[in-house]
Amino acid sequence: MKPRRQPIRSFIHTGGRGLALLASLLLILTASVALATETSGPDGLDRGFTRLYNLDFSGAHNEFQAWQQQNPDNPMGPVSQAAGVLFSEFNRLGVLEAQFYENDSAFASRKKYEADPKQHELFEQYLASAETLGKARLARDPHDHDGLLGLTLSAGLRADYAALIEKRSLSSLHYTKESSALADQLLAAHPTCYDAYLAGGISRYIVGSMSAPVRWLLRMGGVAGDKARGISELQTTAAKGRLLAPFARILLAIAYVRDQDKPRAREVLLTLQKDFPNNRLFPLELARLEKPNPAK
Repeated sequence: MKPRRQPIRSFIHTGGRGLALLASLLLILTASVALATETSGPDGLDRGFTRLYNLDFSGAHNEFQAWQQQNPDNPMGPVSQAAGVLFSEFNRLGVLEAQFYENDSAFASRKKYEADPKQHELFEQYLASAETLGKARLARDPHDHDGLLGLTLSAGLRADYAALIEKRSLSSLHYTKESSALADQLLAAHPTCYDAYLAGGISRYIVGSMSAPVRWLLRMGGVAGDKARGISELQTTAAKGRLLAPFARILLAIAYVRDQDKPRAREVLLTLQKDFPNNRLFPLELARLEKPNPAK
């Protein structure tokens, strides 16, 4: 049995998994935007996530807090706050830079991170609130847009924390599957919520990129892969999504790098750098692309 388990563990601890985790992170930070597609009062969330893209964490917090006060029964308020807390911690710890590595060994050998205990407690409080509110909305209406989206993002945030800070890869995989399943439910009820395509898209791309034996093992565990469909879904979010569109573009850039299509990756990153000039991550990755052997 050991030879069977090893490919999965290897997958989880490699850059391939790193891409999946970044995808979840992006989903987390961007999916919240999907709310703007079908609910009232999206301006605060829109501005908040734009600030997050520009690494303005205090400004994002203020925007999310104001929106939450106006929408106290909506899970999107606290889950957005949780995304802000986690993204801020990732930035402080240097986690985000590691996610851009195209080299599997570089990601696998990443250092262990330790989050601020107070920030972790705040993160958990926001998620608990979002999950309570989301479940309450689904109890009233199983197809509630914001209830499904809030829970989708909450599961994605937990996946990121488990994998990128705690290095609990199997727990992260569990939460990733949960997030993808919720996204599928959301799309079944709200097919024009294009931001929701991001969750399944990145999952299908990553699993579809693995070797046939690993794909079979993951499929037995309920995780299906389809590389072409995954790219297509990411492109759908990038083209038609609202707040999640920039995250989809980031994921596409990483996918292009891993597929050795650096011209397309460079093109996408240049547009992101233009749209979010205060985010230092985009020029850093562009600089890596200019090197003969990036991330080595």
